Amino acid sequence: METVRITGRPSCRSRKINKVRRNWSGIHQGQPNTVPSQEVYERPACGEKVYDHGAKRKIEAHSPALATALA
Repeated sequence: METVRITGRPSCRSRKINKVRRNWSGIHQGQPNTVPSQEVYERPACGEKVYDHGAKRKIEAHSPALATALA
């Protein structure tokens, strides 16, 4: 199990954070992108999301903009 250390205090001042799995949608380099079942750490008090390195890599791997750039 990977341990994520989060430093600094969030705006909501809550120390509680949960690991959740959700579909992620966004726009990367002007192209829509959806990552199914993305793991992210989320603060229930304010909804702030924290992405670890693995999550960022998974988003990049699903990016059509990045696939076009590498081709």
